Amino acid sequence: MNKVKFIYNPYAGENTIASDLDTIIMIHQKYDYTIVPYRICNEYPIADAFNGIDKNYKYILIAGGDGTIDTVVNEMKKRNIDLPIAIIPAGTANDFANYIGMPHDVHDACNQILESRVKEVDLGKINDKYFLNVASTGLFTDISQNMDTNLKNTIGKLAYYVKGIEQLPNFRKLKIKVSSEEVFFDGDMYLMLVFNGQTAGNLKFAYNAKVDDGLLDVIIIKAGVMKNILSIFVKMLRNEHLENIEGIVYFKTNKLEIECFEDIVTDIDGERGPDFPLTITCEKAGLSILGSKIK
Repeated sequence: MNKVKFIYNPYAGENTIASDLDTIIMIHQKYDYTIVPYRICNEYPIADAFNGIDKNYKYILIAGGDGTIDTVVNEMKKRNIDLPIAIIPAGTANDFANYIGMPHDVHDACNQILESRVKEVDLGKINDKYFLNVASTGLFTDISQNMDTNLKNTIGKLAYYVKGIEQLPNFRKLKIKVSSEEVFFDGDMYLMLVFNGQTAGNLKFAYNAKVDDGLLDVIIIKAGVMKNILSIFVKMLRNEHLENIEGIVYFKTNKLEIECFEDIVTDIDGERGPDFPLTITCEKAGLSILGSKIK
């Protein structure tokens, strides 16, 4: 018997995934798979989702946003569960699912997953936690952690931008030290992003990043004259080259160390990350996925 563990967050996005459960089961039955669902909730830990996993399970299907996916992947790594994952985009932020070309229609997503081949992708690791899409620190990084859930679910990704605009008056220089084989930066910055994927808030900042090259794309927006910030963001949004742009440090690496003594947090795909100091590495081919449109 071929089984699929289906882990879903009923509160993700617009809270519609539960109504799609029959569609998910029906399509998998056509391909001779049995769906074994697990509903994420406060009463039961995510670890319980993997009880009873055996050789009959062929992959892990996840419905939720980037934070849900990270939580599942971290638990799989902790338990040494080596199964492919597949994603049904159901959260407010679906950056990684969008990057690999997953449709938001559940019927289309399931068919794309079941007709695909396994692809190996890289994983980022920040201290002892894994991330699929982006790790960040500096300004804006606590937006999704402190945002009202109702606001986020009501107006979606627009909520991130609304909260970001609210923070503009609070811009301050943040002292940070970043060390890698490629670059050493010891100075003031506003924001730092470390990408395994390409987007944050569905905006393609790391247009040149590849999820299977064994490297992370690092973007540091240096502190400076405030009037330069908007022009830098415009260049990033236009997918213009980030190399040699005044105000930006951009490089690729498979390992970097970060020290910071400011009162700021780190963020992993919308969830609270570890405290400083940080060691961030790229685990090449650290995860297998289904449904990807990336060649």
